[in-house]
Amino acid sequence: MKIFHNAHIYAPGFPGATALALSQGQIVSVGTDSEILDAFPLAEEKVDLRGYTLWPGLTDAHVHLRHLAASRAIVDCETATRAECLERIDAAAGELPPGAWIRGHGWNHNAWPEGLGTAELLDGVSHGHPAYLSAKSLHIGWANSQALALAGLTDSTPDPESGILQRDAQGHLTGILYEAEAVNLILDAIPELTPEVLKQQIQSLILELWSLGLVGVHDFDGIDCWLALQSLHQQGELKFRIRKSVPYDHLDDFIQAGLRTNSGDDFLQIGSVKLFSDGALGSQTAAMLAPFEASQSTGALLLTEDEILEIGRKTGSNGLSLAIHAIGDRANRVVLNAYAKLRAFEEEKRLPRFKHRIEHVQIISSEDLPRLAELGIVASVQPVHAPSDRDMADQFLGLRAEWAYAYQSLKRTGAEMVFGSDAPVEPVNPFHGLHAAVTRRRLDGTPGPDGWHPQERLALAEALEGFSWAPARISGRGDHLGRIAPGAAADLILLKTDPFTLDPQDIGAINPLATMVAGEWVFQRPDIGIGI
Repeated sequence: MKIFHNAHIYAPGFPGATALALSQGQIVSVGTDSEILDAFPLAEEKVDLRGYTLWPGLTDAHVHLRHLAASRAIVDCETATRAECLERIDAAAGELPPGAWIRGHGWNHNAWPEGLGTAELLDGVSHGHPAYLSAKSLHIGWANSQALALAGLTDSTPDPESGILQRDAQGHLTGILYEAEAVNLILDAIPELTPEVLKQQIQSLILELWSLGLVGVHDFDGIDCWLALQSLHQQGELKFRIRKSVPYDHLDDFIQAGLRTNSGDDFLQIGSVKLFSDGALGSQTAAMLAPFEASQSTGALLLTEDEILEIGRKTGSNGLSLAIHAIGDRANRVVLNAYAKLRAFEEEKRLPRFKHRIEHVQIISSEDLPRLAELGIVASVQPVHAPSDRDMADQFLGLRAEWAYAYQSLKRTGAEMVFGSDAPVEPVNPFHGLHAAVTRRRLDGTPGPDGWHPQERLALAEALEGFSWAPARISGRGDHLGRIAPGAAADLILLKTDPFTLDPQDIGAINPLATMVAGEWVFQRPDIGIGI
């Protein structure tokens, strides 16, 4: 038995709690110092936390784990100008062995004064290496001439069905590729990581995630990530709680293996089948009800209602829920229409009422806003997108931005919400997400004290629930994960200051002192100042 006392403890069911008792990785009791110390006088260890704060460990409900792990070895292209990105590629190319690919991520042509790049520009700094740079949105790619050649792409290559190979006025490939089917033509040419290297990258990443206060994630990457996680778990090396989505291109493999949503254990669990209904805002491929501002484009719808329903019937009949990417208001309407039909199918076939999700829900019409709650659909949103995308959303959406990133409005309808980062599209730090949710501002304070569309700000308690108990609840683990209560797993983070006492603008700068998973401290800062 171990007791922590003299702490500020965030446990809504136990107001005024300052102490808790742990045993065998579980919280046994929560209360005041006198209540806990008196109840367990023979506890082997009693730790005075000197007024520090204990929070439940945090969960990021939407990450791309493999891409995030790999990004740590990739050139950071999230720069203010295209020229600066090219300078970084130039420097990285000089450090690589002959024939190695240059990889970069994070560029956003909407933020670059120079706009999109070209294969020739990238050729000039690649030193003979094939080069591929993924955009911040992951919906656009930038390849040099050698990468295009290795992928077998020429001026005569037709566009894939749901993608675009951009061409100049003369019909020559520019090196810019839009949407997954086009981007994958390059990605398929890049040598795959070996399973062992991927496992090492994920292990290294988990160390970083612990330091940020994360004890788990909901992952949306592919089969290679699943195999690496499965191997780590079988070897007893996965001290991190992961809900793994089912890659649609391997759906039949999961079905034949008898894997179902929520199956697994508290460290590796099966989630939902991931689908894409449209593209992204930055590439103007989000499916819209009306054209983008100063444009005739309404984006790209990737799945119809009937196609979603057909897939949903198959997945539901085999015990699997759906998680569907939807950015534009048309995409969200189509997905909700399909989910309404799927609910009728579930009732007709006496199937479970699955916790289906919509990933992002970025732009939604006022008429469709209440439908998530009415249909019992989970809104999986990423608060950090709102301040990050603000300028782009105002430019492309105009007055429609009022119904974009509408987190408080969704909350008021009663929709169940889980929060994430979409890393590596945005930083994985959950305190950046908490900050964005409660302020609607960037870390530098822009656009001002009230934030962007301040009516959509959330209270800190609401935001914290979206990063802790809500992800556990929709995973069928809410009785023992995601909160501080008797019977819950001892997943905790130690903070020097109670965030509820801070100016909200300071929340983004919080650095946890320590992180505990299942009763074990897996991370401690060297300057923590107390012996735990």
